[in-house]
Amino acid sequence: MAEVHVVTIEIQGQRYPIKTTLESGYVHRLAAHVESRLQKAALTAPSADTVGLAILTALNITDELFRARDARASESGSLAERTAALERIVDQALALAD
Repeated sequence: MAEVHVVTIEIQGQRYPIKTTLESGYVHRLAAHVESRLQKAALTAPSADTVGLAILTALNITDELFRARDARASESGSLAERTAALERIVDQALALAD
């Protein structure tokens, strides 16, 4: 089992101690991604407050996650369909060989 440790990250000038079992470099990459997305949100909504920007950023990141999940599910379904079609072809070929 991985050991729990504290990784301190900084987002929008605020420092946050994070208790985690994840590698510190990975946690810093996550924080950098959030910081980057917050900056992009600030460009599209310059008058938004910090909480508003955080909500907008969370929605954008969640949208990315859902789209990636949907794409993966679609690819899985397509693979399953192709596998089934190949099985039918093999079954037909075996039936003809008999």
